[in-house]
Amino acid sequence: MGHYFTNENLPSDIRETNCNVLGNNFTFLTDNGVFSKDGLDFGSRLLLEVVPLEEVGGKILDMGCGYGVLGIVLAKVLSAKVDMVDVNLRALHLSKRNAKLNGVSNFVTIFESNCYRNVSEKYSTIITNPPIRAGKKIVYDIVMNARDHLEDGGNLFLVIRKEQGAKSLIVDLEKVYNVKVLEKKKGFFIIQCHL
Repeated sequence: MGHYFTNENLPSDIRETNCNVLGNNFTFLTDNGVFSKDGLDFGSRLLLEVVPLEEVGGKILDMGCGYGVLGIVLAKVLSAKVDMVDVNLRALHLSKRNAKLNGVSNFVTIFESNCYRNVSEKYSTIITNPPIRAGKKIVYDIVMNARDHLEDGGNLFLVIRKEQGAKSLIVDLEKVYNVKVLEKKKGFFIIQCHL
């Protein structure tokens, strides 16, 4: 998985995937070297289906956007402004193409950032399917430092699997946020962290 963070050149094999989320059809281009290249993963789908949309308002940050699923779906469904960031250049290129494909280019701003390094704004909502394979340090950077980029009363929504440390992560999150587990399904936890 090291290639994801060093942007090594893997041979490209762009493929088109289709899915229906929250009553809308989406087309996503995927490629080698990006998460879930075969199409929408179960964790991201569950996160989108469980997030209380009425609590997702204002400006949204999709942290670790990959090829753009979370940010693009929320931009389309909510007609919301979404910033989308990732460290992987191939993922960012795909996100830009996918934003056009799904008609949300006017709603999204996509840029490179290693965690929050290039993020200067505050958001009402941060959403993430954190890159577990990148290691605990990066996952904790994303979820713990979200508080510095949330407006007062803002929410962080994330998905994590039980086998990837969901329970210990919740204990640590509770030191910083008001935490609510919104759903547990097939070993995946959908978590809301409220400031």
